[in-house]
Amino acid sequence: MGFLSNFKKDIESAKREKASQMNGKHLKKLLKKFKEERDRIEKKTGSRPQIDQSTQMFMQKVLTAWIDEGRDIDEERFWKEVDHNRQFTHTIEYYERRH
Repeated sequence: MGFLSNFKKDIESAKREKASQMNGKHLKKLLKKFKEERDRIEKKTGSRPQIDQSTQMFMQKVLTAWIDEGRDIDEERFWKEVDHNRQFTHTIEYYERRH
């Protein structure tokens, strides 16, 4: 019985991981479009607009999840990377404070 139970858990875990990767790829495309729009506005007006609210809310959830995992995140560094759409090019360790 334990074998089937572990197999079912492995399948569920693999499905969650695949869904997470697909959602991450979709999100990254959206964030890239938002960044390009901010870049365009910055070039046109000379000042960089704020991050839109939906992006800010989602990234706050990501930040909260990392903090709930017990990670000591450098929030200033995190938000700077979010603003310039580089937040998914680094590992989580990049955002942790250096002691």
